Amino acid sequence: MATFLYRLGRFAFRRRRLVVLVWLGLLATGVAGAATLSGPTSDAFSIPGTESQRAADLLGERFPQAGADAGTARVVFQVAEGQKLTDTANAAQVRQTLDRITDAPQVARVLDPFTAKAISADGRTGYAQVTYDVSAQEVTPEAQEAVATAVEPARAAGLTVEYGGDAMQAQDEQSLTEVIGIGVAAVVLLITFGSLIAAGLPLLSAIIGIGIGVTAITAATGFMDIGSGTPILALMIGLAVSIDYALFIMSRYRHELGTGLEPEEAAGRAVGTAGSAVVFAGLTVVIALAGLVVVDIPFLTQMGLAAAFTVVLAVAIALSLLPALLGFAGRRVLGGRIPGLRSGDPEATGRMSAGRRWGQFVTRRPVAVLLVTVIGLGALAIPATDLELGLPDDSTAAPDSTQRKAYDLLSEGFGPGFNGPLMVVVDAGGSADPRTAAAATATAVRGLPDVTMVTPPTFNPAGDTALLTVIPASGPGTTQTADLVQAIRALPENDNTEVAVTGATGISIDFSDKLRDALVPYLALVVGLAFLLLMLVFRSLLVPLKATLGFLLTVAATFGAVVAVFQWGWLAGLFGIEGQTGPVISMLPIFLIGVVFGLAMDYQIFLVTRMREEHVHGAEPRAAVVDGFAHGARVVTAAAIIMTAVFSGFILSSQTLIREMGFGLALAVAIDAFVVRMTLVPAVMALLGRSAWYLPRWLNRLLPNVDVEGDSLRRRLPEADRREPELAAR
Repeated sequence: MATFLYRLGRFAFRRRRLVVLVWLGLLATGVAGAATLSGPTSDAFSIPGTESQRAADLLGERFPQAGADAGTARVVFQVAEGQKLTDTANAAQVRQTLDRITDAPQVARVLDPFTAKAISADGRTGYAQVTYDVSAQEVTPEAQEAVATAVEPARAAGLTVEYGGDAMQAQDEQSLTEVIGIGVAAVVLLITFGSLIAAGLPLLSAIIGIGIGVTAITAATGFMDIGSGTPILALMIGLAVSIDYALFIMSRYRHELGTGLEPEEAAGRAVGTAGSAVVFAGLTVVIALAGLVVVDIPFLTQMGLAAAFTVVLAVAIALSLLPALLGFAGRRVLGGRIPGLRSGDPEATGRMSAGRRWGQFVTRRPVAVLLVTVIGLGALAIPATDLELGLPDDSTAAPDSTQRKAYDLLSEGFGPGFNGPLMVVVDAGGSADPRTAAAATATAVRGLPDVTMVTPPTFNPAGDTALLTVIPASGPGTTQTADLVQAIRALPENDNTEVAVTGATGISIDFSDKLRDALVPYLALVVGLAFLLLMLVFRSLLVPLKATLGFLLTVAATFGAVVAVFQWGWLAGLFGIEGQTGPVISMLPIFLIGVVFGLAMDYQIFLVTRMREEHVHGAEPRAAVVDGFAHGARVVTAAAIIMTAVFSGFILSSQTLIREMGFGLALAVAIDAFVVRMTLVPAVMALLGRSAWYLPRWLNRLLPNVDVEGDSLRRRLPEADRREPELAAR
């Protein structure tokens, strides 16, 4: 492995113009494809094998006229105390508003509250149902703005008018999150290297790589259903790992130059050593993301594969484009210093680094450090025991948004369950009298606890399938509503009829259950494959085991913080989510586990590989830990700060999944890098001593030698390639 990568690095260095042109050609192709092939994103998702999906499929088959894929909106009207919505003046305002909405772009039909009898018991609140002729994702900003304009006269007349629904969701905003991440990365790289050129090349290579990845995914929207969050997640993860991987190789290149190597040889050595760690680190991330296939939820699989694609690009860019750019820069990566900034390894100038001081502190007091770390992370994980899962809806929108106000008005006027109706599909094709059978099912549902209303059965044209709408007494996401869903599903069969529950609440319950069931096999697959991979890299049994246990501590602490902030509302004001707390989005835990596991193994590989290098070359156990930590801590610290900053920028997103994912990933990286890998790991390594590297002889013979430490390169490196050593700090 190291020899192949060494040759690749030298080839890219020598043939730099060709390599750069190839990558720029791929970027141009991606941009052209995104400009000509891209289509709208789709947030519709299916959950194969669940009752709610079977019911939704049956609805689409038996009720094609219902327009199940069409975008919908609710326009909610409320009048002041002592008035009725049906009063002449108020009713006129409602009808005029709905006439304007009927004429708006993309609107297929509008059902007013008077015809539909959609008026609250006190007569003050009513709503109109707006159906579009396109899906919710295809509703344009102009169509949304037309609704906003249409309601203004009624508001001016004294009515409260708000609107919500899937067609009224905010469009993907142009955000500065990527710019913030890149800006912080630039500052960290400048501080780390003290050189404009050395800081700029990792950023340039990362921008090219992520540009190719995101434009390719955008182009794929023209012929694939891709969720709106997929490109953003791919960008988030791809940008972070692209900068980090390039940073590790740049750091090693400068180190090799500082030992006196010629630039081409230094590039080969950097790619052969640090590049080997990059390959295995990237492979762990790809395994974790691609492993989401086992969950068998198409849109989640799509997210994982798209993010994995950008990680593959990040590895390829770091191994080929970066050494090509180094071919243009040569030794200038050691120059171009920023006044006032020290660059390079402090120990190269005889100064003891902060990393060495911290490593010595931890290895002198390993038991105390281990106890404090484990107890602290355990305390942070406590809120995770109260984890509740759900899908986002208008109840978690910003309190001052019209979507949230419409949701609250409906809850106030019609009860909390009105915002989470259950759709009960009665397949009565096998019944002698389908209408009687459907009516009997409706009667049985009305008799269940926590039911406010059951609509009369609505039949399809063939008369063999009925649809009931059930309004629970409790709101969506509550335990009572979940129990009601299970009670309806448990109703005894009536005259050869089949009853299935779907709708947003039913889908949310099934979605959470499926993710919960998939968690154990997913963890087993990802952890098992990664354990084997780490065993290859470190040729040890205990190091991979320690890495896995450290990951579990990171995940538990991260889940605890996510629950405390997004579910309990701690520090909600600090993160701009006051009034927007609720259940954690259902797919977050399993996706977070996959991404965090891959990223956690990154730092494990980069940090412990340097410790193993020292061990392989004869250092005593404690000295190997301290020396390896001292060499790796500076660059790992910079990488973790960069990745944390990139992820933190996405906390500003208006999308619930992206916001929670950004927070979770930022915190997980900070915990894993600074607490687990840079505190817990050296403490455990010091306690284990030589036994950390134990591997049975029979297993050692079976495992192939991947040579991450680059021993083969050291044996073949001719002394003629070396010049007088020069300080990387120059």
